[in-house]
Amino acid sequence: MNTDPSLNLFAIPDALASLDADERPVQSPAPALGQQVGHSWAEYYERLQPYLSADASIHGTAFPEAKIERYSPGMRANAVYFDNPQWMDIWLKYVHRYPQWRERWQAAIGSLDGKVLVDIGCGPGNVLASLGGNPREAIGVDIAPGSLEMAAQVGYVPLLADAHAVPLKSGIADIVAINGSLHHCDDMRRVLAEAARIVRPGGILITDHDPQQTAWAFRGIALMMWRLRVPIYRWIKRGGHSPQNDEQTWALATELHHRPGDGTSEALLRSMLEPLGFSVDIYPHNHFVGKEVFDGVRGRPPFKIRLAQRLSLIDPASRAAAMSLFSVSRRPL
Repeated sequence: MNTDPSLNLFAIPDALASLDADERPVQSPAPALGQQVGHSWAEYYERLQPYLSADASIHGTAFPEAKIERYSPGMRANAVYFDNPQWMDIWLKYVHRYPQWRERWQAAIGSLDGKVLVDIGCGPGNVLASLGGNPREAIGVDIAPGSLEMAAQVGYVPLLADAHAVPLKSGIADIVAINGSLHHCDDMRRVLAEAARIVRPGGILITDHDPQQTAWAFRGIALMMWRLRVPIYRWIKRGGHSPQNDEQTWALATELHHRPGDGTSEALLRSMLEPLGFSVDIYPHNHFVGKEVFDGVRGRPPFKIRLAQRLSLIDPASRAAAMSLFSVSRRPL
């Protein structure tokens, strides 16, 4: 794997696509998970078995792994970035770990005690680490082995799988979480459909921290500034990401739908979930907002975002300018 610091963001998809289809997208070997946290592959598989779909093809040595038909360039970028133990240690400590996040999630879903949680794109385990509690089972789905090792230490049953084809039965989860992960996936609609399928009647699908498309519709000078961020980010710390070892470049390569003209939208969420019978409540926000988000409080975006929005003729105080969408969707009984 080429991790040369001179590799630029736009070369990463081509570099990843050149890998053999069966090459494991792992940056470096990791110790066996069972040795780290005291659970064997068989123990994890036994806990997963009641939830696995009948046609699931599961293998692996350290933890259960589903067969992935092909790795797209975006999937490979995610597998490489989220496998790095140094970067994921920082991610687990700092990314989406602010108290207002915990407050709004707890206000939406209550306690995890006794519930089945499926966390799609779980990373190193931030959702469970932040919410705590004693779920009946917490299944962490991710494509990066290194992240799954850390998530297992937090308390997840790790499952390496493609978010577009999750090998779990329909209707098994009280809560399905997609926290800041939807925009990392190639096909957001397909991932939403998979997540919705897994929610039991009366259960909740909750998504958060995916960029709202209208907030990032930069143009003119603002769009030029956005494009210049790649070399600038090589030298500064950003949102928990450090400039060392070319982390910024790899992190940006995973953000498949976080760019001007792309992202999530209220229309996307409603068009996917409401026809399936879900009641969909969406709360745009600017991140550091707690349970007051349910009263329409959105908070204020950082100065650099407000400036870029004004230069793009976007009103920073508007609903459409909120950086992220917090969606709470309930499946009827």
